[in-house]
Parts: sequence; structure tokens; C-alpha cells
Amino acid sequence: MTSSIARNLRKTPTDAEKRLWAKLREKQMDGFRFRRQHPIGPHVVDFFCPEAKLIVEVDGGQHTAEGDADRTRWLESAGYRIIRFWNNDVLGNMAGVLERIVEALNA
Repeated sequence: MTSSIARNLRKTPTDAEKRLWAKLREKQMDGFRFRRQHPIGPHVVDFFCPEAKLIVEVDGGQHTAEGDADRTRWLESAGYRIIRFWNNDVLGNMAGVLERIVEALNA
């Protein structure tokens, strides 16, 4: 089920997801490989680096604090690290977003 959801999400990315994916794909981030709209347990995460166990989430208005908190707890309990950005951060401050991702990858 989550794989079909992930497949559908890959077909309809947001503008912020498209722009960030253009920077993350093909090992552009210090040689780290990312996957997009990747299923992990019952969740589908926006971007995932298996080597660093790092999840990058790009959030828009559809996200709720309570839903994100439950999801974050589950993912962190499974050993993943998560960093979140708002769509407007990705669209308006790509350099800052990429800098934070590189820092998290190398932490």
C-alpha cells in the first residue's frame, strides 16, 4: 500500500519538492545518494538518504503539528534522523536549506 502511495507522490511533486530533488539527485550532496517519496514502515518520506539514515521533509500547509509529531516519534524510534523545511524555505532560501542538509549528512 505505501509503495503505491509513494509512486503516486513521485508523479505529483510540489514545486518545492521538484526544486529540492534537482539538487539532491545523482549524489550531488557530498556524494550521498537520496531517494524521493520513499516508504519507511507505515510512512512515506519526502527524501531519504539510507547511508546517513537521514530523512528530509518538505512541509506545506497540509501538515499538522500533531500528525508530524506522531510520525517523527515513530521514525526517530526506528533510528532515523529528520530535518524539516517549509516549502517557502526551499523556494526562497535554497542555499540555506542545502547547507543544513550537508551539515546533517556530515554530522
